[in-house]
Amino acid sequence: MIDELPEKTRPLAARLRAFMEAHVYPSERTFTDQLRAQPDRWQVPPVVEELKSKARPLGLWNLFLPESDLGAGLTNEEYAPLCEIMGRSPLGPEAFNCSAPDTGNMEVLVRYGSEEHKERWLKPLLAGEIRSCFAMTEPDVASSDATNIACRIAADGDSYVIDGRKWWISGAHDPRCRIAIVMGKTDPHAPRHLQQSMVLVPMDAPGLQIVRPLTVFGYDDAPHGHAEMVFERVRVPKSNVLLGEGRGFEIAQGRLGPGRIHHCMRLIGVAERALEAMCARAKSRVAFGKTLAEQGTVRDGIARSRIAIDQARLLTMRAARAMDGAGNKEARALIAMIKVVAPNVALEVIDRAIQVHGAAGVSQDFFLAYAYASSRTLRLADGPDEVHLETIAKLELARG
Repeated sequence: MIDELPEKTRPLAARLRAFMEAHVYPSERTFTDQLRAQPDRWQVPPVVEELKSKARPLGLWNLFLPESDLGAGLTNEEYAPLCEIMGRSPLGPEAFNCSAPDTGNMEVLVRYGSEEHKERWLKPLLAGEIRSCFAMTEPDVASSDATNIACRIAADGDSYVIDGRKWWISGAHDPRCRIAIVMGKTDPHAPRHLQQSMVLVPMDAPGLQIVRPLTVFGYDDAPHGHAEMVFERVRVPKSNVLLGEGRGFEIAQGRLGPGRIHHCMRLIGVAERALEAMCARAKSRVAFGKTLAEQGTVRDGIARSRIAIDQARLLTMRAARAMDGAGNKEARALIAMIKVVAPNVALEVIDRAIQVHGAAGVSQDFFLAYAYASSRTLRLADGPDEVHLETIAKLELARG
């Protein structure tokens, strides 16, 4: 497989795999044990910062940012396979400072932030000293249509005053989270796609309140978490606006392209790990006089999983190449396709792996139950399947 990777990716891929084997996978149980032993689940287990301190001196750091010299100088196509390797473990992306939502937020700051924004927020994010969150989704509107966003960002002299409620704000509970990128309406009377703006809001701003953590099938994802937040008369200087008033929808579209590639490749990494676990379990368990690996239905599932994973990877890599060559807008059909394909393939493969593991597959003794829960959210996180299918159909009909 390594010969199929882009030339620039191969040495990094080899080093990443070695680091994952030596440090990341063995730390998964340590993370769980440390989290359980802490008096507060919303503290960061020490093993996380230990992994980061080991990865950074090896140059395995900030591998994203395809259009900036602040990263590793990789294109989307070159970075995508590395994202797959990191995505095999829930600890992987952060160990290399390549985790969501920070990657998307850093890309926003690189592209659209002022020099002041970059100095105050981008630098510590790139150094892994702080974390961030992205506050767009709201409980009272269908947020898959970003033009529905109702949070109000009202001009008041040299300030903006923010009022609204957000939820599913990943990372807001993390005690290292210092800055939120908040999307809201600055002008409800402007044309539909020019009503929204994005502003930077420090997490310690008066009036910003974290109401509660939200769970995913019972998992709280501590210490990262997914928060419900209230903004009540939160005041920030007008200089905190990104790009300018009315540019929020534009920024949101620019932010989502690379992020979708990242999510999809991480999902493929999870699916690969699930397939490996399925094969290992099938070879080690005996039922009705032969190993599970000798049972026809299990072999069928293994074969179908291999086909589906390879198809998803090829389509995602094609989307990455299109983004590099033609830009995110021209690649939007392919981006929509992979956003539908990758999470569904991951769920399909993980579900088969759970079945082969039997009751153990849904327990805390294996990674599969958590992998299924977290993968299921990604059929929603960057827009539901239905929105992406509509995009694909619309573009296909236009071609005719």
